Amino acid sequence: MPDKKIITDKSIKFFEKYLNNASPTGYEWEGQKIWMDYLKPYVDDFITDTYGTAVAVINPEAEYKVVIEGHSDEISWYVNYITDNGLLYVIRNGGSDHQIAPSKWVNIHTKNGIVKGVFGWPAIHTRRNGKEEPPKIDNIFIDIGAKDKEEVEKMGVHVGCVITYPDEFQILNKDKFVCRALDNRAGGFMIAEVARLLYENNKKLPFGLYITNSVQEEIGLRGAEMITQTIKPNVAIITDVTHDTTTPLIDKKVQGEASIGKGPVIAYAPAVQQKLRERIIETAEANKIPFQRAANSRATGTDTDAFAYSNGGVASALISLPLRYMHTTVETVHQDDVENVIRLIYETLLTIKSGETFSYFD
Repeated sequence: MPDKKIITDKSIKFFEKYLNNASPTGYEWEGQKIWMDYLKPYVDDFITDTYGTAVAVINPEAEYKVVIEGHSDEISWYVNYITDNGLLYVIRNGGSDHQIAPSKWVNIHTKNGIVKGVFGWPAIHTRRNGKEEPPKIDNIFIDIGAKDKEEVEKMGVHVGCVITYPDEFQILNKDKFVCRALDNRAGGFMIAEVARLLYENNKKLPFGLYITNSVQEEIGLRGAEMITQTIKPNVAIITDVTHDTTTPLIDKKVQGEASIGKGPVIAYAPAVQQKLRERIIETAEANKIPFQRAANSRATGTDTDAFAYSNGGVASALISLPLRYMHTTVETVHQDDVENVIRLIYETLLTIKSGETFSYFD
């Protein structure tokens, strides 16, 4: 790849707009439109499906198909119960963290637009010393300033409304990207940048490339399960986030060791096709791209599992972006890692030949 900055000013503007837009699980389509609009100059075609997964395609006529994939949804909440005095109780839509909720502003999405609210919490003065109730899913609540249930309903808020946090993109100390939903709109951003670089560097691939932004990963890899049946790929390279384990209160003996700033994390797991993973490692070494390793017991917990076990088995691998504070509103990644994931996917694609099986028996 030419020695020039991968992430441009235009890239950052897209990334910021894409992150700041709310795309909760099941409601991803506005974010998908932003993503598709950015990719339009760099690809030949688009596929979308019933539930909102979007796929940008290069060389759609090719028989041999390679997927690069991220997921587009972010964790959120649902309104579950409205009290007589106008307070809202919630349930999760994905793995939302109850412990970070108190004192956070929220956006409640209604047919009439956004209704603002706050996760209230009893003042420290009113809590019993030594017997404090910690935040739990059954005691956190949202206040939208309504005096009763009737006023809540007049404001357009009802059971089933989805709730997101309004926290927006910021850059910390020049090279750390901070936002909610970096899990995993960072993935959508990185695969879009791969497509841009292929176009700008005039690279002609000998296969069809399916740049896939799946929905509903946060509730069980559902969008990937659907779209892999549509695409029927031969190879899939997935990118998602993984835990930086260098901050306090994380046991490295359990979680393994990974750090922001030290490169992409290449996964070892049964779902990861070993020869494809070795190709990625060889590519990293040949191009002097720093990388880290992680072992996953049984499942990766990412869309890799959905692609790998579909269509009679698809050669799949996982390249992760190390991230601090997952499923909070201050998820943090290092710009160098973002660029190196982009580089690693880009350079790996250039090694894949049409018809490769990655079979252990060839």
